[in-house]
Amino acid sequence: MNWIFPQSKGSGSIPPLNSLQKQRQRQIESLKAAHSNLAEIQKDVEYRLPFTVNNSTITVNILLPPQFPQEKPVVSVFPPVGHHLIDSNNGTMVTSPLITNFGMHSDLGKVIQSLLDEFWKSPPALMSGSTFPYMYKPSGMPPYPTQGFHFVPAFPPQDGQRPIGPAPVPHAGVEPQQAPPRPAAPAFGLITDLPLPVPTADSQYGLNGHIYKMPEIPDTFPELSEMSVSQLKDMSDQDDVLLEFFMCLPQLKQVTSDKEELVNNIVEIASEFSAD
Repeated sequence: MNWIFPQSKGSGSIPPLNSLQKQRQRQIESLKAAHSNLAEIQKDVEYRLPFTVNNSTITVNILLPPQFPQEKPVVSVFPPVGHHLIDSNNGTMVTSPLITNFGMHSDLGKVIQSLLDEFWKSPPALMSGSTFPYMYKPSGMPPYPTQGFHFVPAFPPQDGQRPIGPAPVPHAGVEPQQAPPRPAAPAFGLITDLPLPVPTADSQYGLNGHIYKMPEIPDTFPELSEMSVSQLKDMSDQDDVLLEFFMCLPQLKQVTSDKEELVNNIVEIASEFSAD
């Protein structure tokens, strides 16, 4: 993330890792060694692990906060499922004691393997309406409408399942276009994975014709002018410090809040339809 404060060619050698960073690297190495099909979404921050149970592919998303392993990892699944280790309110957040009690001496690779073993022993059930296309942009992909998230295949709707929302009505005289299927997508994203589509010149409308207005992004950040030179250098040299700064920006907090509201609305609508 040194694109904000690019280092000069003569900046010298990379500073040595501190104790917390070394422990973070050991945990990540343990995770990679235990799971050969692990996908790195953002280096040292976000990883995804697909697994198949009962002919359904589920993706485990592993998000490492800036102070990990002092802070617990955030683990979620997609699509939403019903399981005793998953939060029943949203069907995505893993609430296993292995995660909630994660500490400095825990082994992330073994913890995730134990979670998968439990899923295979007691398979999770896909929640009704879980095929609804959540509006997240997979890492490294252009904004909507381009598709192609390759970690999780699309789940075909079951017979008799009704659509979640009304289909857009084309204007008279306009040839209706066949919309491409929306991909299943991760439950979390960071700076480059904002949780809602950004309108582009070619496509101003999202699903069902609705528009999401992104918060205004300022040309400059006044908070930076209040920092000392040493603080700015730490932000330039350490990705976790820069990430922590971004996570505190009001614009990103607003997008995160909007995302949570959207997900809650989707779950509520899906619950209403499944109850009919």
